[in-house]
Amino acid sequence: MKIDRTSIEIIKHLKDGRKSFGQIAKELDIAENTVRSRVNRLTEEGVLNISGVIDPEALPHHQSVIVGVKLATMNLVQKGEEFSRLKGVVSVCVVTGRFDLILTVLLKDGFSLLEFYTEEVAAITGVQSVETFVVYKSYNMKMPYIL
Repeated sequence: MKIDRTSIEIIKHLKDGRKSFGQIAKELDIAENTVRSRVNRLTEEGVLNISGVIDPEALPHHQSVIVGVKLATMNLVQKGEEFSRLKGVVSVCVVTGRFDLILTVLLKDGFSLLEFYTEEVAAITGVQSVETFVVYKSYNMKMPYIL
């Protein structure tokens, strides 16, 4: 699907996920059906997902961490997909630099960093090393609640 300027403008307006298609259409001076069909197509194509997101710092007993993963294999895409299915993993990125993958992970009481490593990461083969970056303070970090 080609993403044009109109689709990008609709996506920008959907930053407020509660804004109606009618209101977006009025502000962009296009038909409401255009907004509806574009949003439906963007969603079906996997370009857009409308969901509630949280500030992990606002939730008591929750913690976000960033994990750098060095793999013993170059099968980065497959390993990235494996990591993306682990409990607590919000996102996985295949990256350049000293790590092969960067994970964003949400933890809570009863599912700590220790449980994440011993119960989740330990099940994945080919992990050479990990480095954890505890997030003490974040700015503009929003994520879906996945636990």
